[in-house]
Amino acid sequence: MPEDHVIKPLMPGQLLARGVGRHLRSHDFVSVEELVPTVGLRVDVMALGPKGEVWVIECKSSRVDFQSDQKWQGYLEWCDRFFWAVDGDFPAELLPDDTGLILADGYDAEIIRMGPESKLAPARRKLMVQKFARHAAVRAQAARDPGFAEGFG
Repeated sequence: MPEDHVIKPLMPGQLLARGVGRHLRSHDFVSVEELVPTVGLRVDVMALGPKGEVWVIECKSSRVDFQSDQKWQGYLEWCDRFFWAVDGDFPAELLPDDTGLILADGYDAEIIRMGPESKLAPARRKLMVQKFARHAAVRAQAARDPGFAEGFG
């Protein structure tokens, strides 16, 4: 099998992101992983809803993973709603009550608590939709032509 076709096992956070993405599709949202809204931040999952809603979902696979995340509050200004995605073994009482909560595994998810809505300003929404579209297009091109697309970050 060619090296660019080797399937690597998913890490725990990636499994959560996959389940979240599958569940969000049932709500007519599309999602991308590892989007950079601004320098120094990288969200695990960004979802775009049918009415232009922008959600950020941070996937946490363990207590240590959550406690080492010092940047999550910086994500709030880049979305309409913010969620944590965790598995059934995660100590959910660690998560702030004023954030959304999604219970997920590698195959599906369930929204347990909606994150409070804080609507983006129109200019910020436009920027995020553009970033989302470009990120999705780059990922799609990389999937079609991995050797070529790698040279263009």
